Amino acid sequence: MRRNVLKGLGIGFFLILLSLVAMYLGLAHYYMNMGGFSYGTWINGIYCTGKNVNEVNEELLGQCAYSGLTITDGDGKSYAILPGDVALSYDFDQELWDYLERQNPYLWIENLTGGAKEKTLMPTVRYDQEEFERLVDSFSLFPEQKPKEQRRVEIRKGDEGYFLVNERTHVLNEEKARALIQEAFESLTPELDLEEAGCYEDFPLTEKMEGDIALWEKLADYQDCGIIYRFGEELYPVDASVVCDFLLLDEEGNFVFDENGNLCTDEEKVYAFVDRLAGEYDTVGTARQFHATRGEIITVEGGIYGNQIDREAEKEYLLEAFLDKRREEHEPAYTQMAAKQGKDDIGDTYIEVDMTNQMMYFYQKGELKIETPVVTGNTGLRRGTPQGTNYVYSKERNRVLRGPDYASPVKYWLPVKGGVGIHDASWRSKYGGEIYKTNGSHGCINTPLEEVSKLFDLVEVGTPCVMFY
Repeated sequence: MRRNVLKGLGIGFFLILLSLVAMYLGLAHYYMNMGGFSYGTWINGIYCTGKNVNEVNEELLGQCAYSGLTITDGDGKSYAILPGDVALSYDFDQELWDYLERQNPYLWIENLTGGAKEKTLMPTVRYDQEEFERLVDSFSLFPEQKPKEQRRVEIRKGDEGYFLVNERTHVLNEEKARALIQEAFESLTPELDLEEAGCYEDFPLTEKMEGDIALWEKLADYQDCGIIYRFGEELYPVDASVVCDFLLLDEEGNFVFDENGNLCTDEEKVYAFVDRLAGEYDTVGTARQFHATRGEIITVEGGIYGNQIDREAEKEYLLEAFLDKRREEHEPAYTQMAAKQGKDDIGDTYIEVDMTNQMMYFYQKGELKIETPVVTGNTGLRRGTPQGTNYVYSKERNRVLRGPDYASPVKYWLPVKGGVGIHDASWRSKYGGEIYKTNGSHGCINTPLEEVSKLFDLVEVGTPCVMFY
C-alpha cells in the first residue's frame, strides 16, 4: 500500500515537472517564432517583451526627438547645427536586430529571476558628411589659426582706450573641438560647451610678453574710472575712452612712471577734456533746433538762455576725483544754469514768440495754456524784436517803461533780454497781423492785458522764451 502511494506521488511529481518544462519550452518557442523580445526585456525605458523590432523602433524614435546641436564657445557665442541643415536621419533597426539575435529565447527564465538588466541602445545616425563639414567650417569659431611661434602679446590703443592683444592664452584646440562637435552630433547630444569640454589651452610666455601683460594690468587699473557726469537726464561716463588720453607721455610717446612705478597723469590733458565737455554741453547762445507750433523745425540762434559750465571749478574737481579713484555720479558746477540741464535745455515748459505770425504761446509741462496774437518790434524802423532763446529773468507789476522818446506805464512786466520783455499795451486795440511792420513796438512783445495777466500768474522766473521769425 505504502509502495503504491509513493509510486503515485512520483508519477504526479513527474507530470508536474513535465508540464513546467513544456510550458517553459512553449514560451521559448513562442518568443522565437513571434520574432519578438523575450520576457522581461527593457530597452531605453521601454518594455519590449513580445514586441518585434519594428514596433520597438517606432517607440524608441517616439521618445528620441532631436532638434539639433547648440555649440557654445569660450566667449559665450553660440552656433547651431540643425537636423535639416545636413539631412540628418536615425533609427534603432540595426541595434535592435543585433540585440535580438544575441538573446537566447530559452533563457527567458533569467529575466524572471532578475538576471537581466535594462539595455541602453544608441541609434544609427546618418547625415551628409560634406555638408556637415562645410557648415562647421563656416563658424567664426574657427578663424585662420596662427602657428604658436607667431602668436603675439601686445598693447594697442583703440576708440575704447588701451587694450591687450593676447594670442597665447585661451587658444582653441581646433582638432579636439572638431572631434567633440562631431561626436556630440552623432550621439544626438543637444548642447556642447567647448570651455567645459577642455578645448582651450595656454601657450608659454616670453619674458617680454610677461612684461607687457604686467604693464597692461597697470593700464587697465588706470583706465578703470568710475566718474559719471550727469547733465539733466543725460549721463556722460568718464570711461577708458576718455581717461586713456590723460596719460603723461615722453617725447617718444612712451608712458611716464613715478618713483613708485605708477603711471603719471598729464594735468593739461585733463583740463583740455573739461574744455571739450563744456564746449559740448554749454548752451548759452548756441543754435537750437526747435519744433514751432506752426509745424516747422526751425533753427533758433543766439540769446541769453542756457547752461554755462564753471570750467575752472570742474578742472579742479575732475583732476582730484580722478586721482582719488572716486566712483560717483557728479553734476557739474555752473556759472549759469538753465531751467533744465543737458543738450535739450528748453524742456516742455516755455514761452514761444512767433514773430512772423505775430503769435505768442505758453506751454506748461507740454500743455498749451496760452495762445494769443501780439505786436512785436517795428521792423520798418529797424526796431525788430531780436531772435534768440532767452528767459524770463524778472516779474514786476505796475512798472513805467522808459526810453529816449517814451514813458509807458504797464501793469505787467516780464523782461526776457535786457530791455526787451513781454508786457500789456493799453494804447493798443488790435494785435497780430502785420501791425509790427509799420506800427510795432520799440522791441518788446506787446500783449493783450487779459493774456499777459494769465501769463504773469503762470510763468516762473527762469522760464525759457524762444523768439524767432
